[in-house]
Amino acid sequence: MTHSKFMLGVSIFANLFPSALLTPFGGVVSDRYNRYRILLVTQILSMMQALALTLVVYFKNYAVWEIISLSVVLGLINAFDVPARQSLVYELVDDKKNLPNALALNSSMVNLSKLIGPAIAGVAIERFGEEVCFAANSFSFIAVISSLLMMKLPAFKPIKHTKNILGELTEGLTYIRQTPAIRYIIIMLALVSLLVLPFTSLMPIYAKDIFKGTASTFGLLDSAIGCGALVGAIFLATLQAGTNLSKILAINTFVFGTGLILFSHTALYPLALVFVAIGAFGMMSQTTISNTLIQTLVTPAMRGRVISIFVMAYSGGVPIGGLLVSYISQHIGVQATVLGQGILALIIGIMHIRYLKKNKANQRIIPANNLNEEIPHI
Repeated sequence: MTHSKFMLGVSIFANLFPSALLTPFGGVVSDRYNRYRILLVTQILSMMQALALTLVVYFKNYAVWEIISLSVVLGLINAFDVPARQSLVYELVDDKKNLPNALALNSSMVNLSKLIGPAIAGVAIERFGEEVCFAANSFSFIAVISSLLMMKLPAFKPIKHTKNILGELTEGLTYIRQTPAIRYIIIMLALVSLLVLPFTSLMPIYAKDIFKGTASTFGLLDSAIGCGALVGAIFLATLQAGTNLSKILAINTFVFGTGLILFSHTALYPLALVFVAIGAFGMMSQTTISNTLIQTLVTPAMRGRVISIFVMAYSGGVPIGGLLVSYISQHIGVQATVLGQGILALIIGIMHIRYLKKNKANQRIIPANNLNEEIPHI
């Protein structure tokens, strides 16, 4: 509607930043109250938001800011939905020995949907129009809410809390500050999220301006990213126990940067799909391994709060970075911007290597079978 690269970044910012801002409070709320009921409420609210967006688009009386406002509403809902949903997975598995397998299935599902969904969506938009696609999204919540209502979970047992929500959040922040290994992981992911991961926000520009394509072109680009991420998830899940995950994280950060550099100025569309998939392969390690390391290192009493701060570092960096790269791309071009992001990924990889050498004596070997715990997909 606006033909503005910057407004594309604004739309992503509107969706993700409110969620990032409030996710730590959402994490504390999910630890204090019934996660199942929280999730049920957030899914109903999400369906109402989707219906409102469908009606706005259907009646053709929409403005850019109406769409962005509804994105903000969804971001606020997700701030409480994501921590509750991720925490509930543990309660859904009766035999905790099966938890890694359950999380592996969840990770595969998410990445498979990223592979298949955008390609279908690109064709659906061209053939049926945006209104039908938004309506389909709205009705999909019926299946989600019905599934929730069919769940049979143990009765919720309230836990007595001696501190208020803000006090518990402060306690979590203090714990992170006093735990160097966890603090380093969160800072590194925040840098990647801010400076490198927002390359995905420029994919519509690549599809339209660089490859002179349509919604299907964008859908295939998005699917290539999903394909690379899916292969990356499978690779991580098959690592042998005792694998040094910190070393794998450093290596895959170089793979991530190399893939982006090769993709940035490739004019041949099929080859570009291969390069962006390679980049996405390395991208998967940034979130999955970082989360696994934190899950292993954190004390159980602080798990929910530390994970919520970890999620905030990820989901807060991406929308701010989306604004940043959208603004920069208007001045130096999208190809130069993605090239710069690839170079920044290599620099972050060097930082990982230096950290490993500096802390070699204290390096912990994390079992590879913990890899399947993945951060929330927002």
